[in-house]
Amino acid sequence: MKLPRAILFDMDDTILSAYGEPEKAWQAVAGEFAAEMDGLSMQQLADAVTDFGRRFWSDRSMHKHWRLNLEEARHRIVAGALSELAARGSSVPDAELAGRIAERYTAYRQEKMHLFPGVEETLAHFKTAGVKLALITNGAAHTQRAKVTRFALEQHFEHIQIEGEHGFGKPEEAAYRHALGVLGVEATETWMVGDNLEWEVEVPQGFGMRGIWCDAYAQGLPANSPVKPDKIIHRLPELLSEEAA
Repeated sequence: MKLPRAILFDMDDTILSAYGEPEKAWQAVAGEFAAEMDGLSMQQLADAVTDFGRRFWSDRSMHKHWRLNLEEARHRIVAGALSELAARGSSVPDAELAGRIAERYTAYRQEKMHLFPGVEETLAHFKTAGVKLALITNGAAHTQRAKVTRFALEQHFEHIQIEGEHGFGKPEEAAYRHALGVLGVEATETWMVGDNLEWEVEVPQGFGMRGIWCDAYAQGLPANSPVKPDKIIHRLPELLSEEAA
């Protein structure tokens, strides 16, 4: 497979496990509070918060606002889920306990965060081969920069672009154009690798980039997906092979 001049990488759930499989994470957190629940089961709480969270994040008009205010978003998600449970007659935790649940979810995600296998070796291979690498991530400056530092990602990338630091993020055209300009490459010479089918495959393909979908949790393409990735991988080392997973 001919190497590109540059590769743009997403960070969360592409390079590192961050926010994938929220239902499992909420189940684990709900289990920690089981003894404090009064008539509400762990599974009821986990299901309600997971469902409300999916709907909450589906609001495109507010997505950018809330991803830049992630901790507050989680408080709102827990409060909204509990409000819906209460409306259906369930006994729910008070505001103080609800707040602790939201805060514990944030801490839990931090504790479980880790680089996916083979990330460092794959990035080093591309860098040695002369491919220009950029990290393009959405989210608040302090949150995302802390991940970059924690996992020592600076060493791998010629350009690191954090939404909260630059003022624009995916899928905004400015996010891609800026990265390409910094690297000094054309879209047709570049791959974009990420877990969001629309933002990191379809939109970059529209600019002429090769869109590679990272299906890190092996969920498979949604039925009748209008987005057709140029390649599907589960882990970054698969980029070194001509075989699409």
